[in-house]
Amino acid sequence: MTADELVFFVNGRKVVEKNADPETTLLAYLRRSLGLSGTKLGCGEGGCGACTVMVSKYDRLQNKIIHFSVNACLTPICSLHHVAVTTVEGIGSTKSRLHPVQGRGSQSLQLSKLITLLERSILEQLSEERIAKSHGSQCGFCTPGIVMSMYTLLRNQPEPTMEEIEDAFQGNLCRCTGYRPILQGFRTFARVSGVSNAAVVLLLMQ
Repeated sequence: MTADELVFFVNGRKVVEKNADPETTLLAYLRRSLGLSGTKLGCGEGGCGACTVMVSKYDRLQNKIIHFSVNACLTPICSLHHVAVTTVEGIGSTKSRLHPVQGRGSQSLQLSKLITLLERSILEQLSEERIAKSHGSQCGFCTPGIVMSMYTLLRNQPEPTMEEIEDAFQGNLCRCTGYRPILQGFRTFARVSGVSNAAVVLLLMQ
C-alpha cells in the first residue's frame, strides 16, 4: 500500500482507490463507481436519511468494533480509510442467510456460535421483512435508509428499548407512512415480556 492509496471495505469487499478525489462523497462513489444504487440521493444535505449506511471500525479504547450510521451524502470517501461500510445491498441476502460455523471447539461453543450467527443473519432478514409486513413502505424511497438505521441499532443493541428504536430514526424522514407502521414493525425487535431475540431465533429453528 502506498501513501496515495485509500483502502476500505464495502459489504465485505475490499476497495482500493488511488489518488481519491477528496470531494467525492461516499454516496456518489457507491452509486457511480460501485453500482450500488440501493443507497438513495434525497436531499443531498444530510436531512432526509435516505442515504443512510452503516460504518464499522475498530475502537482501540473500547477494544472492540463499533458500528454507527452515517449520511453517505455528507461522508467523504477519504475519511473511510481502513473502515468497513455496509449498505442495504449488504444485508438480508437469501444467499448469505446461514453462515458456516468455522473452527473447532466443544459442542456448546459450536452451538453458541451457531446461535450468534443465526441471530445476526435472521435479524438482517427481519429488519426488512418486518417493515414490509407492517406496511411500513409505500413509495419505498426512504426504506433503505430506515432499514440501515435499524440494522445499525441492532448490531449495537440486539434487544433495544422502544426509546432507543425511536431515537435511531431521528435522522430519517418518511413522507408517506407517518412513521406508525414503521415503528410497529420494529417494535417486535424490542424485548417484551421477557422474550429475547435469542428465543425468537430458537423458535424459528424448530
